Amino acid sequence: MGSGSALLRVGRVPQWHDDPVLIESVVADYFGTNCWIIAPSKNSECFIVDPGITPPSILGRVKEIANKYNLKPIATILTHGHLDHTFSVLPIAQGYEIPAMIHSRDRTLLSHPMKALLPGGPAQQIMQQLGVTEFVEPQEVIELNGNENLTIAGLPIEVRHAPGHTAGSAVFVVNSEYLLSGDVLFDGSIGRTDLPTGSAQEMRKTLRTQILTLPDELIVLPGHGGQTTIARERKKNPYLTDEFLDSRE
Repeated sequence: MGSGSALLRVGRVPQWHDDPVLIESVVADYFGTNCWIIAPSKNSECFIVDPGITPPSILGRVKEIANKYNLKPIATILTHGHLDHTFSVLPIAQGYEIPAMIHSRDRTLLSHPMKALLPGGPAQQIMQQLGVTEFVEPQEVIELNGNENLTIAGLPIEVRHAPGHTAGSAVFVVNSEYLLSGDVLFDGSIGRTDLPTGSAQEMRKTLRTQILTLPDELIVLPGHGGQTTIARERKKNPYLTDEFLDSRE
């Protein structure tokens, strides 16, 4: 773990948080990335997940939600380093003076996002249209290794390294109720594995060891699309079948 913040505590996962968790989302203009805003309640601290591509940044829309519920952001969590999940992390981190958290294997993508994208692909074309030519990581970056138990904004969070979509993809179990799945797991699908640092073999391992081992009742908050549950995906997702997981294609 990196330099860390006094607002983040690593240690034993606390007991279940009894009150309903406040969850809001802002969908980015490009690629429809879900930027999740999560807090234990109104009038409390919160954290922001995957602030994507909304020019000039998604900060203004996040502020609307934070102000609506009187929330104080204290951290940004990044499920992986693809640009559609990290584009607005610098203005978010600067605007609230908060750290960004990302798995160590994807940290380099904060300043060099094209390392995990296809040259001339949609993301690069959008950046050219927007006139964005360079990227800078936030002043404070906390590296994760994928086996931490954190408490952020009073909520227990279990970090699981989940490579396959990118080398540093991670999923986060929040309050034993929700799974922030990034681009590892969607409603009826999974993330692509054909981009640089992706791996179909690693994705199959991740699905077996990090997704199928989770309890059925977890509500899945994906990087794109609507919510689902582990139980629902276990029953209907074709990528969670033995036929797919045992294949070598």
